[in-house]
Amino acid sequence: MHLSTQRAILRLFVADDAPDIFASISPAITRFMAWEPPATSADFEEVWRLWLVVAEDGTEFHFVARSRDDNRFLGIVGVHAARSGTPELGVWLRGDMHGKGLSRELIGAVIRWASGSLPVWHFEYPVAEENTASRRIAETYGGEVRERRSNPKYRSVVYHLPLQRI
Repeated sequence: MHLSTQRAILRLFVADDAPDIFASISPAITRFMAWEPPATSADFEEVWRLWLVVAEDGTEFHFVARSRDDNRFLGIVGVHAARSGTPELGVWLRGDMHGKGLSRELIGAVIRWASGSLPVWHFEYPVAEENTASRRIAETYGGEVRERRSNPKYRSVVYHLPLQRI
């Protein structure tokens, strides 16, 4: 499965993506993520092996974004609880790609795909309250805050985003 944007190609994670992803994970990247960076590549392997299982059974998808120009790893877009009717979206980019509108582009491609491929009433998009860049992404796609949550790292708001028809 491949999705395209102006600057990127997104495809489902494969094991060969793991070294590029692991090299790009840092505490700065995960500041507004509920998870902590894995300490070792072996720790990360436990994570990505699960990604293969959940993709196979269709319950979660991890799309790896790579540059159209040079195939460089850019980031990941996750679709969690894919069969729930209210899948949860998440995105993270390597540090040098922040502030370029790429997350908005990638999320849009995944929303369009999921709107036509999954049973979706609406999408959930949890975002740290302080993460104004990610909040703008949700608002770009018609998202409205419908819930508030807390986790050990931060308080978040949960946007509901409508389907996007192609």
